[in-house]
Amino acid sequence: MRALVFGTAPSPDEVRPQPTDDLERMLAALPFGLHIVEDARPPRPDWVVTRPILSGICGSDAKLVLGDFGEGDIDNPMSAFSSLPHVPGHEVVAEVVELGPAAQGVEVGDRVVLNPWLTCAPRGVDPLCPPCQAGDLNLCWSFTRGALGPGVHVGVTTDAPGAWADLLAAHDSMLIPVPANVSDTLAVLADPFSVSMHAVLRHPPPPGGKALVYGAGALGVTSVAALRALFPDVEVAVVARFAAQAEFATRLGANKVVAHEPRLAVVEELAEWSGGVLHKPFDGLPVAHPGGIDVVYDTIARPETLEVGVRVLAERGTLVQSGVSTPGRWEWTPIYFKELTIAGSNAFGMEEVDGVRKHAIAHYLDMAASGRVDLTGMLTHRFPLERWWDALRAIARQDESGAIKVAFEAS
Repeated sequence: MRALVFGTAPSPDEVRPQPTDDLERMLAALPFGLHIVEDARPPRPDWVVTRPILSGICGSDAKLVLGDFGEGDIDNPMSAFSSLPHVPGHEVVAEVVELGPAAQGVEVGDRVVLNPWLTCAPRGVDPLCPPCQAGDLNLCWSFTRGALGPGVHVGVTTDAPGAWADLLAAHDSMLIPVPANVSDTLAVLADPFSVSMHAVLRHPPPPGGKALVYGAGALGVTSVAALRALFPDVEVAVVARFAAQAEFATRLGANKVVAHEPRLAVVEELAEWSGGVLHKPFDGLPVAHPGGIDVVYDTIARPETLEVGVRVLAERGTLVQSGVSTPGRWEWTPIYFKELTIAGSNAFGMEEVDGVRKHAIAHYLDMAASGRVDLTGMLTHRFPLERWWDALRAIARQDESGAIKVAFEAS
């Protein structure tokens, strides 16, 4: 089968465009490209084989492939939970094409969304660890144990190749049926929405409060959608980098959209919107005290976004980090001064919505089916595997492409 592989030299048979700028020269030098590899097979009897229909390019996938993690300090502990080479891709809607002899709960022909976590059950670890028993799949203790090598989810480990390929193997527990009235273009967005919903549910805004979503990429706009669906009385502001992102965030119900630069203007506009009172220090950005924003959902988590977030938050407010970037210095004094809480939010698991507890992806698919959440238009670009160059360029040049979400499609 064909697969896009990261961490190995390009196939000598692959024809790439002649680079015309610095971005394309970087793409040409990547340890990444289209290869012919062995067909996906079930590594255990209770796994199945699927055929991806659409496979999204996650922000973490893009950062890895485009080399964004190559800047600054690379002492990243998450490298203990991955291996190279690997086939990326974990945001996927697919069709079941083959069942392992012990697989249950799905049938050939079913349309499913992948829950990508390689937890105890997919790894054959028994008994389940305490987080898995509790439904906190993202906190599983077995990411380096069992029948598979190190890896938190499909698409970051050699032993569980991802969905940027013609075929994808998955454990039967990792596949969630898609309602008939939910399109492929909406189903493929289940993963990023679930990531955002988990952050909002774990750290909800107060009734009638104000929330800031920092960033308007896939996690940013789905954060707006989650807040609107779950907490409709909360006012939401968004910091957006690109015009297409700002427009989509507004369509989803953002009350205020602010350009991402200059940062002084970001602080001033957010303070004015939220009722925060600004104080100017000897140097650097002003700080709001009192502040008017109850929760910041930072989907970027770069030093400059974290610094703005703590400056505009209300006293004893919460900054929730769901984005990933390399570390760097930032001015964090407001954390102690305003008694702020800094919280991490990692992916998703079993979640409770309106008194019903089930997998986050199942919640999203129900919301999409009922119209409670409508992300129509979020998937802006689709490419076959062989056009990976164009797909990555669309992500790297969002100011030109207008991309919000990009996916690979079956061809």
